[in-house]
Amino acid sequence: MLWDVEFNSGAFYPARTDIRLAEIAEERGFDAVWKGESNSTDPLVLLSGMATRTKRIKLGTAIYHVYGRSPVTLGIQTATLNDLSDGRVLLGLGVANKNIAGWHQGTFDRPLRRIREYVEVVRAVASGDKVDHDGQLYPVRGFKLSWRPSHPETRIYYAGLGQKMTHLAGKIADGIILNMANPAKIREIVANVRAGATEAGRDAGAVDVCVKVRVAMSKDRELAKRKLKQVLTFYNISDHYKDMVADEGFAQEGIAIRAAYASGGFKAAAAAVPDHMLEGLPLVAATSVDEVRERIAPYVEAGATRLNIPFVPCGGDAGTEAEAFLRAWR
Repeated sequence: MLWDVEFNSGAFYPARTDIRLAEIAEERGFDAVWKGESNSTDPLVLLSGMATRTKRIKLGTAIYHVYGRSPVTLGIQTATLNDLSDGRVLLGLGVANKNIAGWHQGTFDRPLRRIREYVEVVRAVASGDKVDHDGQLYPVRGFKLSWRPSHPETRIYYAGLGQKMTHLAGKIADGIILNMANPAKIREIVANVRAGATEAGRDAGAVDVCVKVRVAMSKDRELAKRKLKQVLTFYNISDHYKDMVADEGFAQEGIAIRAAYASGGFKAAAAAVPDHMLEGLPLVAATSVDEVRERIAPYVEAGATRLNIPFVPCGGDAGTEAEAFLRAWR
């Protein structure tokens, strides 16, 4: 089992703090540090800073979406960061949702074709070879990097939820990133990923399964629960994830949360999240690192090969709390 960490959930981490935390995560034996993209700080900028201050820890995007930049641009950025970090990039990509697409004047459509073509171009560009891609959405003619990358192979992970996307991940991706998936859903997705890999003639066991389990740790368990309920509120009012949460057995709870949001706003919605939702979804409110390890064991048993722990601070200084968590990890 590979243990990863992320500082991107429930609080704002200043850029310099993120870089310092990556150094500590490397010292404490974590295999990778991940950074997501939405309206928060930029992943590749921060990961580049982390690359200059670390030697071993892998640097992942979880996730970069396809609407913020062309695949040629991301291929150039990936090749650059792979050279800078001596090949430590794990490139997590996804199609996001209508809201994020709209921020970038994009159209949320044809997600399977969009992600497949996008990845094909990124991989080809980052390899340093000449790119002639006859795509419907991302046609590219005659592009070639001006230098030969030292690490031409790029490990690409899909962010997947649905049957078709996770099946495609098994066919062509190096791994899949699962967000807000409980053990039962993980088993379902892992079976689907493996089926896709087998269909494509690939080694099904070679496809990484990176599972996110958010953790809040405090001596005051109720405080930790409240912070995680805020996170869960966001997922119950978001496209796609609200459907996944419902599919995992919390349809009525989700309806009640969205009704509270419509009538009273975010705080009212968070107050409407029951404790049993935290227990049935990948959100751990713990009082110690030992309890964290105990509570995340079912996700390992369900098929995770990487366990990504986005740390959710409970209040005060996010960097100080995250550092204490990392130093307590054993």
